[in-house]
Amino acid sequence: MIPKVFQEVIDLGDGRSITIETGKLAKQADGSVVVRMGDAMLLATAVSARTSNPGVDFLPLTVDYREKFAAAGRFPGGFFKREARPSDSEVLTMRLVDRVLRPLFPDDYHAETQVMIQLMSHDENVMPDALAGLAASAALAVSDIPFYNLISEVRVARINGKFVINPSREELEQSDIDMMIGASMDSVAMVEGEMKEISEAEMVAAIKFAHEAIKIQIQAQERLRAAIGAPAYREYEGEKEDEAIYAKVKAAAYDKCYAIAQEASGKSERGEKFAAVKEEVKALFTEEELAENGDLVSKYFYKTNKEAVRNVILEKGLRLDGRKTTEIRPIWCETDYLPSVHGSALFTRGETQALATVTLGTSREANQIDSPSEQGEEKFYLHYNFPPFSTGEAKPLRGTSRREVGHGNLAQRALKNMIPADCPYTIRIVSEVLESNGSSSMATVCAGTMALMDAGVQMVKPVSGIAMGLITDGEKFAVLSDILGDEDHLGDMDFKVTGTADGITACQMDIKIDGLRYDIMEQALGQARDGRMHILGKLTETIAVPRAEVKPKAPKIITRTIPGAFIGALIGPGGKVIQELQKATGTTIVINEVDEQGVVEILGTSPEGIATVLAKIDSIIFKPVMGEAYEVKVIKMLDFGAVVEYTQAPGNEVLLHVSELAWERTENVTDVVNMGDVFMVKYLGVDPKTRKEKVSRKALLPRPPREEKPIEKKDKPKG
Repeated sequence: MIPKVFQEVIDLGDGRSITIETGKLAKQADGSVVVRMGDAMLLATAVSARTSNPGVDFLPLTVDYREKFAAAGRFPGGFFKREARPSDSEVLTMRLVDRVLRPLFPDDYHAETQVMIQLMSHDENVMPDALAGLAASAALAVSDIPFYNLISEVRVARINGKFVINPSREELEQSDIDMMIGASMDSVAMVEGEMKEISEAEMVAAIKFAHEAIKIQIQAQERLRAAIGAPAYREYEGEKEDEAIYAKVKAAAYDKCYAIAQEASGKSERGEKFAAVKEEVKALFTEEELAENGDLVSKYFYKTNKEAVRNVILEKGLRLDGRKTTEIRPIWCETDYLPSVHGSALFTRGETQALATVTLGTSREANQIDSPSEQGEEKFYLHYNFPPFSTGEAKPLRGTSRREVGHGNLAQRALKNMIPADCPYTIRIVSEVLESNGSSSMATVCAGTMALMDAGVQMVKPVSGIAMGLITDGEKFAVLSDILGDEDHLGDMDFKVTGTADGITACQMDIKIDGLRYDIMEQALGQARDGRMHILGKLTETIAVPRAEVKPKAPKIITRTIPGAFIGALIGPGGKVIQELQKATGTTIVINEVDEQGVVEILGTSPEGIATVLAKIDSIIFKPVMGEAYEVKVIKMLDFGAVVEYTQAPGNEVLLHVSELAWERTENVTDVVNMGDVFMVKYLGVDPKTRKEKVSRKALLPRPPREEKPIEKKDKPKG
């Protein structure tokens, strides 16, 4: 039986379009769609369990995004020819979709839910991650899963002053904005991206432009849902509720939590006090009541605690640590903390601390990117580590988490455009979060900036970052600068902004409520700028400008370009020449062929070693010019001449024939020159008879006058 296929088309207004199709593939999933733009095709499926697991009080949502190598007509790299764990770019796309979907499910929906998206066909002119959010929402739209508030995501760029939706990778290289925006019809839910020092007003304009495009994509999903006659949303068993228990918990806990929230205490002290109140509340119930409804008691205590803390902020303008809404926590910084690394810095803000290290290397250390949708390399990259001890916890170590990948990517994007284009090094930053109580990713940006300058990387401008929060009851609102971890969890927005003194370089925003007004967003951005400038001042007090030179233990890098014809000579048979040179000089030598020329990178800590390599390169590429004079040194004596080497190119040897030593007839070579003698010779080119290079000493000597022979007088014949 031929399946009935339903399709909706989204016109992007510039000749491009996106189609959403359902009814042909994966019909056993609760919802499935194929989204196509050009030749790029993504399959998205959504499946949700009919019942929740007992005791689960959250949404167990899994968003998975994978790019199949077959989609681009390629084989997976490496030994095993099968897609394995997701790449960082796939993980970042999963996070982008998850962060928009998760807050928009019903608060009491706790059934196991999976949204899976896979790239089935790739188009070089389409960036598939920009379609993933649309695909995920459309799969939910054609299902009966209770996802009432449809969304979409788009990428927005600005090329020559004009905003563009979902640009190609080639177009994106010309843009000064690369932002992903996720939104519902009514409200923006997620923003993430990098910019080249744009203003706050320009950023808001880009978000508004993207939101208008998203509304059109949501309308297409609604039309598709109506066309297929989608079933009514399924009924589900919500959370267990008991108003009597809630009233009892609130009456016992609210005032005490409100009082603690005003005390301006530290994270650990505050946690202990809230825990003590919770124990007092639990003591009001019998063991039998706790056995039956202990989960409700805990839930209602958290709800009461959250309400009390939020009300203290809204009613009194006081935060958990006693700060005002615009106040930044105390900051102290230090550079050059680690003696053996190439660059290091400590950044501590309140109870958040990051230690950043910088390592400098050659292009050989570049981060290789090999995915179906992108191939290339990164010469600047940042890795972020968040060990459990940073929050005073003991947890299993299970490899790099999605959160670590996401936070590291944000910090990398914040700094990358401030690395000068002519920087010869591959640069790796590693951020170790040693303490965390809010915004460790922004601490990473600040520590990374100072570590780069400490390493002698000539940054264009220093970058600072800040995390903003929001508390609102629908009418009153408070925008919070430099949020704590608790303010993140209890608040309605987490808005991270990084930038220089002249503009924004990166941002990440997650909004947990519907209908955030643009005037609130604009106030948050303005307040963030004031905070960034304050923090930037602290960084530049610690280290005002990059160090003029790299540190003694850090390698220096010298780049030389040689004609492509000499690459083989520098490498030598089987790599013999370059390997012996590296061993003798203690350097690392990397050769890349670019435009039929060899770009040679010499990395080493010894100036003498680098000088030796440069001399060897000069020797290899040295080509004497016909008619020019060169200084040479005698390195070998022969019966028929002397072997000399050019002093400016040691190792470059040529025979000086006995006939070219002097104008006078020379019987013995030693009559004119000896071992070690240094003198000038003239280069005469290649002898057409012997096909060997020819030099002459005598050509530079004055030619002696010819001896005139006496004319013999002949006798006149007798006549």
